[in-house]
Amino acid sequence: MQTILLQAQGGQSSMIYQLVLWAGIIGVFYFFMIRPQQKKQKDQKKFLEELKKGDEIVTIGGLHGTVVSVYENTVTVEVDGKGTKLKFEKSSISRKVSTPAA
Repeated sequence: MQTILLQAQGGQSSMIYQLVLWAGIIGVFYFFMIRPQQKKQKDQKKFLEELKKGDEIVTIGGLHGTVVSVYENTVTVEVDGKGTKLKFEKSSISRKVSTPAA
């Protein structure tokens, strides 16, 4: 009779360990994969909202240029000093050009 009770208790503690293990795995996925991706998306959205005339940017395709005008969903970019202007979707702007330190 005692062995049956001990086996039942052992099964419950094993189940608790499995639940703790799964909770740990889910926690690791959240803190190392999902949360940083959400933060990156939030920062990119903020960057796109703050674009203004005169910003030097790089598109996803690698094209460098200077913002000439910003509209709701599009950005007009001057790609050379001779007045060549191209219109891009805001979502295709990757980042600002970083100037090298002297």
